[in-house]
Amino acid sequence: MYLKKTLNRQGNIFLSYVQGYRTEDGKVKQKTVKNIGWLKDLEKTYDDPISYFKDLAKQQNKEEIKELIIKDLKTKIIDENSNSKNLGYCIAKDIYNSLNINQLLSSYQKKLKIEYNLNDILSFLVYMRIIYPASKKETYEKRNLLFEKCDFSLDDIYRSLTHLNTLKNDIQKVIWENTKDTYKRQTSTTYYDCTNYYFEIEYNDEDIFEYDEHGNVKLDKDGIPIINQKGLRKRGPEKNHRPDPIVEMGLLMDASFIPLSYDLFPGNESEKNSLIPIVNRTKNDFNLDRTIVVADRGLNTSDNIIQIAGLTLEQSLKKNGYVYGQSVRGADEEFKNWILNQDDYVIDKIKDENDKEIVFKHKSRIHPKKMYVIRDDKGKTKNGNKKRQSVYVDQKQMVYYSQKYANKQKRDREMIIKKANDLIAHPEKYTKATSYGVSGYVNNLKFVKDTGEIANANLLSLNEDRIKEEEKYDGYYSIVTSEEHLSDIEIRNIYRGLSKIEETFKVTKSGLDTRPVWLSLADHIQAHFLTCFIALVITRLIETRLKGKHSFKHILQSLRNYTSNHIEHDIYMQSFTNEVIKDLEKEFNIDLSRKYLTLSEIKKILK
Repeated sequence: MYLKKTLNRQGNIFLSYVQGYRTEDGKVKQKTVKNIGWLKDLEKTYDDPISYFKDLAKQQNKEEIKELIIKDLKTKIIDENSNSKNLGYCIAKDIYNSLNINQLLSSYQKKLKIEYNLNDILSFLVYMRIIYPASKKETYEKRNLLFEKCDFSLDDIYRSLTHLNTLKNDIQKVIWENTKDTYKRQTSTTYYDCTNYYFEIEYNDEDIFEYDEHGNVKLDKDGIPIINQKGLRKRGPEKNHRPDPIVEMGLLMDASFIPLSYDLFPGNESEKNSLIPIVNRTKNDFNLDRTIVVADRGLNTSDNIIQIAGLTLEQSLKKNGYVYGQSVRGADEEFKNWILNQDDYVIDKIKDENDKEIVFKHKSRIHPKKMYVIRDDKGKTKNGNKKRQSVYVDQKQMVYYSQKYANKQKRDREMIIKKANDLIAHPEKYTKATSYGVSGYVNNLKFVKDTGEIANANLLSLNEDRIKEEEKYDGYYSIVTSEEHLSDIEIRNIYRGLSKIEETFKVTKSGLDTRPVWLSLADHIQAHFLTCFIALVITRLIETRLKGKHSFKHILQSLRNYTSNHIEHDIYMQSFTNEVIKDLEKEFNIDLSRKYLTLSEIKKILK
């Protein structure tokens, strides 16, 4: 209820109490609760009638809220969450609007003949991914969790996914353009890693080939069939060793660990080949200068080093740096001997993220590394493979030893040895699938091709030689880099940042529930990961705005818990707060401390 002032033709003001309300079709209307009188007459009795009756209205509103609360205590629940909405997404909405994705979508939509609004659907999917991650169908069924009106159908959501996939690279670029200055994003160092997502389906997606006018598959100059569209879900080395088809994701992050860009590629393709395309695309689209790419040892290949470092004439303008993990046990003998030689090691102490002191020893050297690069002008070998030419590249090689890391490696190996001994003693309990990880520790281990059962149980024995060889290198880890000027500590600190991208993959899978993906079409799957990417960026930006005081997981939980329960009329009650919410209030200049809010006040917050 509020005080309304109505001016007539003679210039006189009439005061009345008015109550706003919303009709079933969503229209806002007013009804007069009480007529008070003409202002000129009221001035004879009151010094300031307008202030007086405004204060009365406020007091009356408080009394009405009290009555509603007392009444609400006696009200029975009609349906689960029927009167509950989420208000925590107001923070995500604030950041989403600042990304200006709407401008891109509006411009694109002008060319289309569609009735639904692409930005309404994308923002809806992003908010729901943050506060209630679920399948597209269940997400739509829970649309009343938001205060926004959803003027689109579930079919519209599915139709929009194809358009959103078309714009996925452009959206990544728009996000960069609208955050690079505001958040002072640094790309002098970038972090890259891959993960995969499994699909509980029986078969791989088929490749779609290009055909000529006679219905024959077209071949390229090397006689390889030309593929118009690669099948996305294909069997490959899944992180948890599942046999299901998978989709691989490559993610590139900036020095503040905010995602820059991503891409998906078929599950049967090597992740080693994904690094260069995404780095080059990101640099070109975002107009980035030189960057030091940090990646784990799985991406440490000759081709990646040579192309990243720009060691050929045609790539010299794209020269970047690299910091890669280096396999110790898989290295050549010269490198292993250098590691085990205790000369030149230096003992250092540093503080970890928990301010605990870590003691470790390290050494480094500048050393020419022999690599092999494909040269198209050298033709092919007899078996059809492209010829490679050997080149030498100077790189800084650093090795460090930590007793803590040595203890961990020993514990991990003891678990595998325990499993290997059990396999030797009880081979009937194991198959090729269930014996994963122990094959290198068991001599003569072979499997029946059709069944996967162990074929030669009587010949099995523990591989003692491998165990002794591995024990030599417990606690050692190596990093290689193009940045010869960096100190050992600087190299180690840069490389340790890679753990943030591993943490990011974990939170996308557990916090944002990126999988299971209840979609089958390639462009729909691509669009699904786009919405997850935007939700991830927004949450990381919130984390950045809060200066890392609260974890990704804690932020998500807090936003999800900040719900509004409808009491009656347009009154909503908030019953949750914590340190995250209080810090968000300060950072985003939004008052989330009030227990009772009217719908109009909530809409002001959401604006």
